[in-house]
Amino acid sequence: MQDLQSPPPLRSPTDIFGDPTDPNPPQWLNPNLFQSPNFDPENYISDLRTFVPLETLRTELQSHFTSLQRDLIDLINRDYVDFVSLSTKLIDVDSSIVRMRAPLLEIREKIEDLRNAVEKSLSDLQNRLKQRANAGEAREVLELLLDTFHVVSKVEKLIKELPRGQSDLNNDDNVRETQSMLLERIASEMNRLKFYIRNAKDMPFIENMEKRVTNASLLLDTSLRCCLVDGLEYRDENAIYNCLRAYAAIDNTKNAEETFGETVVGPLIEKVIPEKGSGGGGVVGGELEEDYVKIKKYIEDDCKFLLDISSIENSGLHVSSFLANSILKEVHSAIQKGKPVVFSPGRPTVFLKNYKASLDFLAHLEGYCPSRSEVVKFRSEAAYIDFMKQWNVGVYFSLRFQEIAGALDSALSVAGLAPVGSDQRKPQDLILKQSTSLLECLKSCWRDDVLVLSCSDKFLRLSLQLVARFSNWLSAGLAARKAGNAGSNPGFEWAISASSDDLVYVVHDLNRLVEEICGDYLEQILELLKSCPVEVCDFVKQSILQGGKSLKGLLPIVMSAIIETIVEKSVEDLRQLKGITATYRMTNKPLPVRHSPYVTGVLRPLKEFLDGERAATCLTNEIRNELLQGAALEITRRYNDLASELVNMSRRTESSLQKLRLGAQRRAGASSDVSDHNLSDTDKICMQLFLDIQEYARSLSLLGVDAASIPPYQSLWQCVAPAERQNTISF
Repeated sequence: MQDLQSPPPLRSPTDIFGDPTDPNPPQWLNPNLFQSPNFDPENYISDLRTFVPLETLRTELQSHFTSLQRDLIDLINRDYVDFVSLSTKLIDVDSSIVRMRAPLLEIREKIEDLRNAVEKSLSDLQNRLKQRANAGEAREVLELLLDTFHVVSKVEKLIKELPRGQSDLNNDDNVRETQSMLLERIASEMNRLKFYIRNAKDMPFIENMEKRVTNASLLLDTSLRCCLVDGLEYRDENAIYNCLRAYAAIDNTKNAEETFGETVVGPLIEKVIPEKGSGGGGVVGGELEEDYVKIKKYIEDDCKFLLDISSIENSGLHVSSFLANSILKEVHSAIQKGKPVVFSPGRPTVFLKNYKASLDFLAHLEGYCPSRSEVVKFRSEAAYIDFMKQWNVGVYFSLRFQEIAGALDSALSVAGLAPVGSDQRKPQDLILKQSTSLLECLKSCWRDDVLVLSCSDKFLRLSLQLVARFSNWLSAGLAARKAGNAGSNPGFEWAISASSDDLVYVVHDLNRLVEEICGDYLEQILELLKSCPVEVCDFVKQSILQGGKSLKGLLPIVMSAIIETIVEKSVEDLRQLKGITATYRMTNKPLPVRHSPYVTGVLRPLKEFLDGERAATCLTNEIRNELLQGAALEITRRYNDLASELVNMSRRTESSLQKLRLGAQRRAGASSDVSDHNLSDTDKICMQLFLDIQEYARSLSLLGVDAASIPPYQSLWQCVAPAERQNTISF
């Protein structure tokens, strides 16, 4: 004990591990951080190691640990006497616990008794509240039943006050208005009655009153109809207004709409469109435009007064829709009975005329709507939807599709390129029947007597399909022409038999089609669709321009076919240069001094084509020059191929003959010296070809083509020109 109470011995500067101790830790070592609840050793070490070596860190931490151990021992030694003497002071603890337990148990029992009493009181209170709630519900039901009984009795009493015959109403506006006001009051009570019955359904009392309620409802409906019919007959606006409010109160506007349609609208429409077979003298299956004009006048004269009444602001009559469920419904019914054929798209022109007239009629009806929301409501009515369903524009478009697409197919199925009559044709007009038919079909898609704006997307697609069909017909025909096999490509005989002059018409028409489609035709379409969003118009514009671009892309193919036809004719004359070999092979003819006769005919097909009437009148200068340059290039290339082949073959033949001569001379013992001063046959052939290509270059120059700028001509010059003239092309 004495050793424990004595102060700790002084320690040397070196701890048990031999590390020096420092009573003041360095600044970077903060011991307070170790007591933080968020202390993370790994993060702490990783932060310190960036500027403190690990060995130094370990030494400082060990020193701090040693200091903590020393402080702990000091604390224990300081309070050790009190700690040991604590056990000697704890005397008779158990008896003290026993003395304290008794009052605690007594308090616990009292608390339990109080708790049970409170729970019992709470249970009784909850039962009383439940009974009170049940009593309240029963009272509400009883009051509801009493109210229902009172309302039924009141309705029956009010109904008894109604006039019993129409004689009480005729020619008496005051009586009529009084009755309408009474009916409105009865309708209000009936609305209350329906509310009570809806909340007290399945109760025996209500079931017993069901017959009385039904009878009252029937009497109310009958009286309302009679009053409304009488008000409509005498145009009593007050009576009509009260009746309509009564119908709205009992949520039965359908009967009001039917009554107005049957008593007012129906007879008026019957005068315009008599029922089929009624003997009214109407024209069955005719057009609707004149009928709609008469109907509009009847609506203005005989129906507008009720439409104005139903549109009174804050009247509560907005729930009705006389435009749709009375007027439009009766018109629809009359057309179905009197002129059902107008809905048939079998006669597309008549169908479209009637359809547009019907749309105009609907727009006229929408003019009676007081607000935009009423227009939306009118278009959402079942009568409006059913009327629009009768106009099967999908079938109409299918018929127009067959008509328009069939016309183009018929034109494209002709065996040859057929020009239209030239009597009244202008220079800017199309020439071929095929391209004329394409433009007519394209314009037909957007004519007033063909286009349905609601199907404008389909007509746009049809327009693009027509352009694609024409493009495929032309490209496939030219491909068959290039293959040269008409038997394997039926339907493209026109391309096989077409001459270069015929293809001039194709080039002309393609240019005109591109100008028309990307110009006036596009503007016409955009004008028709100007009410569409900008994004839609941009899409349409890009689509049409793409179609025009596809047609323009066919121009190089057609021009290539023209050039190929001209080149084949020129090659027939070029093949005559093979006769040069027979002229100078194994003969003693001197060097040639003039060009061969065939040269003058090589460019004759090209010149005749360019000087022809069709090329002069149907092609622009730009296209003529393009054809000239292309044909000149291709003819010169073929000229180079034939001449190079001829010269190479001549040189190989001459080399073989030279070897045979040398062998024969050696066998005969003759001298093998050969004079170098004699010109060879190949030299003569090259000289003849050199004279020919000079004349050919002069012919090209007359046409406006610089032969020296053509790469194949440069190769041809290098092949046949003498050595001293290889580097300079002159003719």
